[in-house]
Amino acid sequence: MQQYFIKGNPQSPLEVTDKDTAKHMFSVMRLKAGDQVILVFDDGVKRLARVLDPSQQSLEIVEELADNTELLVQVTIASGFPKGDKLEFITQKATELGACALWGFPADWSVAKWDGKKLAKKSEKLEKIAQGAAEQSRRNLIPEIRLFDKKADFLAALTDFDRIIVAYEEAAKVGEAATLVQAVRGLSKGDKLLFIFGPEGGLSPEEIVAFGQAGAVSAGLGPRILRAETAPLYALTAVSVLLELSNDSL
Repeated sequence: MQQYFIKGNPQSPLEVTDKDTAKHMFSVMRLKAGDQVILVFDDGVKRLARVLDPSQQSLEIVEELADNTELLVQVTIASGFPKGDKLEFITQKATELGACALWGFPADWSVAKWDGKKLAKKSEKLEKIAQGAAEQSRRNLIPEIRLFDKKADFLAALTDFDRIIVAYEEAAKVGEAATLVQAVRGLSKGDKLLFIFGPEGGLSPEEIVAFGQAGAVSAGLGPRILRAETAPLYALTAVSVLLELSNDSL
């Protein structure tokens, strides 16, 4: 059964006004009267809905659904701007794995240099990717996309989190193995967790110091060196295993 995100508050009956959503429903999927879909409104609650009139793009809500696929903690992934379309890949896969927000920032060693106009276009593209991935993976929300023009603004936003973990390969080199596990298991349900990842060249020593001053802990992601687009997926998988699949989950 297809799932769609509908902006606004739930109402019944309703007309689908978003052109892309309506096109997918009634042109691509060719929904007919009586067909059922899952709708998710701004409240994050899934609702079973039935098509009333395809020509009017109208539906009625049948019932609320108890299904909730969100992680027990709110995980934000922050990546130093990577090259090419790697941020698109990270956005799609991190959405499937449960991230509640995807942030990008101009790291010291970022090769990619994006001005305000480029960032606006990139953000719009990422929002569409996140929505598609959220629908496919049956999420209850679409992750927030936020691209920072200045690193100072990114640093100022670090106060909004209960815990910050910096993925730092040097931590793995010195034999550190428990920081990631301890940091994640020390969270409570609903806490806000931020993971910070560097671009292809990694994070500079100055950035590590700045993040540490903001309360971040540095953690290795195992003994192998991961690519910029792989590390966030490793971290999200670790959170899922530690908090959703282990016996001592929240």
